Amino acid sequence: MYAEERRRQIAAQTAVEGRVNVTDLSRKFNVTAETIRRDLAVLDRDGIVHRVHGGAVATQSFQTTELSLDARLRSAPTAKSAIARAALNFLPDTPGGSLFLDAGTTVTALADLIADAPQAHQWPIVTNSLPIALTMANKGLSEIQLLGGSVRAITQAVVGDTALRTLALMRADVAFIGTNALTLDHGLSTADAQEAAIKSAMVTNARRVVVLCDSSKIGNDYLVSFAAIGDIDVVITDANAPESYVQSLRDRDVQVVLAS
Repeated sequence: MYAEERRRQIAAQTAVEGRVNVTDLSRKFNVTAETIRRDLAVLDRDGIVHRVHGGAVATQSFQTTELSLDARLRSAPTAKSAIARAALNFLPDTPGGSLFLDAGTTVTALADLIADAPQAHQWPIVTNSLPIALTMANKGLSEIQLLGGSVRAITQAVVGDTALRTLALMRADVAFIGTNALTLDHGLSTADAQEAAIKSAMVTNARRVVVLCDSSKIGNDYLVSFAAIGDIDVVITDANAPESYVQSLRDRDVQVVLAS
């Protein structure tokens, strides 16, 4: 296992359990205690955990830092690819079924797969993502609507009142939504209020809401919540998702799919 992947798992476990210790982590990942201490030092430096004697505790602050689109695309590519493939099972069963695709990077991976599906030409697709709209247009799909409004450079997502007014008039059979973070109390959250508003509108106006969320985001909190756990129907994550979170979501009648 690469150090980056191990640190992602440590961060998720710390967020879920509140505290981790060096001895248990060393045993779990089959590495030396010194390696775990270095991992915790990196996570502490980045503000993801707080180091304490013998281990680390979860940070209680709501995150606001946003990575660039390129950086997010490079993060957890294997997990995102597996999640995107699993999401294909939740596409509409009938011709003419409509889709919302938000500007999440895992949703972007799904859009690449949808664009190559023969039946994609039968689905009206609404998105606020410039990369998704361009990908699908370049594949010759004609039923693509890009929401109008302002473009956030860091995410290449369309936001603002114009987009929200348009979404208020629309309904979709399925909304595929990405998120920066997922917790039981704060729900789905992201760093920017304008992007949160678009995501919230898609969640509200979709018959079924499918959340694409790799395990590194589970247990984290960002500043702006855009949906409660009760607002979503399906969470697709990877096999590293904490078992306690998976069970808690299922206890709340959320279908959880572990992509491999």
